Amino acid sequence: MSANTLDIKIHGKEFRVACAPEEKDDLLAVVAFLDWKMSEIAKQTKSSGERLAVMTSLNLAHELISLKDPMSSFDAKDAKRRIATMEARLDAVLAPQENLF
Repeated sequence: MSANTLDIKIHGKEFRVACAPEEKDDLLAVVAFLDWKMSEIAKQTKSSGERLAVMTSLNLAHELISLKDPMSSFDAKDAKRRIATMEARLDAVLAPQENLF
């Protein structure tokens, strides 16, 4: 791994991606979130491979569009899902801290 690349693993597959050193923590949080999201969708749809990647992309794009829509109404189920997403991101960011103690 060079200073500008990072080896990551998403849903069991390894990738080398370009990454500025100052963006490493953010990228690792995104990787953890995406890995979790793909696992959840794989469980729900029994999809794998390219189909799973497309299904995950569609779900994430839908969530992004929903976040940008100021007219969207509050949905408790959606709020719980978003909280779970935030927890996954926090876990990914805080995991390296556990090794300090």
